[in-house]
Amino acid sequence: MEQISIFFAHLSSLLWGWPLIILLLGTHIFLTIRLKIPQRMIFKGIRLSMKRGNSSNGDVSPFGALSTSLAATIGTGNIVGVATAIALGGPGAVFWCWLTGLFGIATKYSEAFLAVKYRVKTKNGNMLGGPMYALEKGLKAKWLAVLFCLFTLFAGFGIGNMAQANSISLLVGGVLPISTKWIGIILGILTALVIIFGIKGIAKVCSALVPVMALFYIAGCIFILFRNAPFLGRSIAIIFKSAFTPEAAGGGFIGATVMTAARFGIARGLFSNESGLGSAPIAAAAAKTPNPVRQALISSTGPFWDTVVICALTGLVLVSSILSYPDISYSDGGSLTKLAFSKIPVIGEPLLAIGIFTFAFSTILGWSYYTEKAMEYLGGKRIIIPFRIVWVVAVYFGSVANILLVWNISDCMNAFMALPNLIAVLLLSGVTARETKKYLWGNRLDEKTLQD
Repeated sequence: MEQISIFFAHLSSLLWGWPLIILLLGTHIFLTIRLKIPQRMIFKGIRLSMKRGNSSNGDVSPFGALSTSLAATIGTGNIVGVATAIALGGPGAVFWCWLTGLFGIATKYSEAFLAVKYRVKTKNGNMLGGPMYALEKGLKAKWLAVLFCLFTLFAGFGIGNMAQANSISLLVGGVLPISTKWIGIILGILTALVIIFGIKGIAKVCSALVPVMALFYIAGCIFILFRNAPFLGRSIAIIFKSAFTPEAAGGGFIGATVMTAARFGIARGLFSNESGLGSAPIAAAAAKTPNPVRQALISSTGPFWDTVVICALTGLVLVSSILSYPDISYSDGGSLTKLAFSKIPVIGEPLLAIGIFTFAFSTILGWSYYTEKAMEYLGGKRIIIPFRIVWVVAVYFGSVANILLVWNISDCMNAFMALPNLIAVLLLSGVTARETKKYLWGNRLDEKTLQD
């Protein structure tokens, strides 16, 4: 088992190295240019996300679909992940992480467009969509669709379930005198009470949970930045300068090269916002929307909130906190994050604990839907109830087990998910560009093209 774990650790490091970084970031830039910079319309997408869906053809509201994808996307990577990128790549990693999120908006837009464009309606009126349907219906490549679902299955049970449950178990067990067994039981029950209602239950909980957890976390970050105000200007300057000049970092930071800062910053940004991985469009396909472009624009706001806002705030908080304690060396993301939030009197560490708990739990809910739809594509509707039971059981085992191997395998599967999805996004970019020109740039976002 140790040798297997080492193998997947090396494979994960290779997959999340320069080849995948170049492929994903290259796709982001290509789609940004081909779609004529859809990032320009991001604030319109935010306004549209707050409106009710003006179509009966769908399972949840546009905001419900967005919240479900954000629940799965906004996770511990936004907190500890950014800290790890800084610990390994220096403050310049924050800049590259932020830039990745900005360009990733175009890819998230394209994924969501294809998910709605090629979605199908079941006999009971539910919507099914995602990269597997774009691959099957758009490219006639069912074998790639099957591969995508298999990769999603492994990634879902790993990084979307057991890894998140393990993070919660370690967190709660470190704060409260509760055994991991009882933590697993309670977490499993909470998960079951939500996913038993399918996408409507998940979307309802996420629509309430995501805004609240994000607002509390952002408020905590802003408070810390006020406490670190004397170091804020210097923090911003160091982040930008050290992204291109390693000598610019200085006191308290490791001596990372520009290439190291870029690698860890871009990799963390890609991993954090999941643009190009193909997970979020599965939720987008369930939205009530008159046409694919409208929901695509709404879904594209995901990387904005996840990376451009939350990861950027986290990065500023961490860098300014290091500058305020220049004589302390930080070798890991966990201790760096804990130090930053200790600046909030009394409630600092509890706020961080609550943030990690809610982020991880919401990730379990969001990924349960992604994995369920992949299972349904492979095995039909009869597999849904058995899947939900197994999912809850996996939450328990993730809470009580040592899952280093699970982390390494699921990291690899997460990377493999991107390959068939990017094939669909790139080869069908002509369809995306054509309809984007008609509906987005032609100001026809409310025009109905999907039959109710």
